[in-house]
Amino acid sequence: MAGGPPGPTFDLGPLAGPLIVFGGPLGNIDALDALLTEARALGVAPQNMICTGDVAAYCADPAPCVATLREARIRVVMGNCEQSLAEDGEDCGCDFIAGSTCDALADAWYQYTRARMTPQDRAWMAALPRRLNFTMGDVRIAVIHGGGCKINRYLFAGDRHALAEEMATLGAEMVIAGHSGLPFTTDIGGGLWHNPGALGLPANDGTPRVWYALITAAAGEITIAQRPLDYDYRAQARKMRAAGLPEAYAQTIESGLWPDTALLPEAQARATGQALRPLTVAWRAANFVGP
Repeated sequence: MAGGPPGPTFDLGPLAGPLIVFGGPLGNIDALDALLTEARALGVAPQNMICTGDVAAYCADPAPCVATLREARIRVVMGNCEQSLAEDGEDCGCDFIAGSTCDALADAWYQYTRARMTPQDRAWMAALPRRLNFTMGDVRIAVIHGGGCKINRYLFAGDRHALAEEMATLGAEMVIAGHSGLPFTTDIGGGLWHNPGALGLPANDGTPRVWYALITAAAGEITIAQRPLDYDYRAQARKMRAAGLPEAYAQTIESGLWPDTALLPEAQARATGQALRPLTVAWRAANFVGP
């Protein structure tokens, strides 16, 4: 189901920082509430927060996550989970490898989430843009979920040719995307690709922390601070078990290790269990020539 041609685009115009960007809450309201607390402490208003999609998935609180984002009016791009849920599809559209552990577990959490979405939730999801455009410090930035033309495309830091192709197609100097679940920032031939990671699940680094990014602009320079977030992961794991959701993902919430790394390129798979460090990148746009 997920994929197909690019959907609606919404232009936000110029944004002044600081800006918080984050990947899918994935039904983890405990992590989302912790991020909102963090945003208040940093002085970042909800209108300066952007989510890369996959609001409701995996974890125990899909409806509260949807309600929180809607009520706060945080900007969200459509993820493959929103696309599937909006259409009341039979599966999540995650594009897991057939026969993998994640593929086998997906039906349980997806059907749990599907049963908890109201018609109003589905209508909100259906109306989400597939792409957000804005400028920050005169840099043209596009926000998508996975790929520009394929909503559930997995892209990682080492996929330089694929990232360059995507950037050339999108026509932006900087791209912010999610879906793959791992935070990274990569300069691609003068363009910048940033993935803030996932808010709802840890980054397979052996810690229960989740990740987001704080973006600022000054004097023609964009600064991206890739930041960890501590939250009450034990509470979320308890709720997942009480709801009868897959034990493997409750263990992921606690251990910081994914139940399956079949989708990961070799370098990322080798890094399993290696704790990520906060990273700050300062970057100036250059003439981007594509792959």
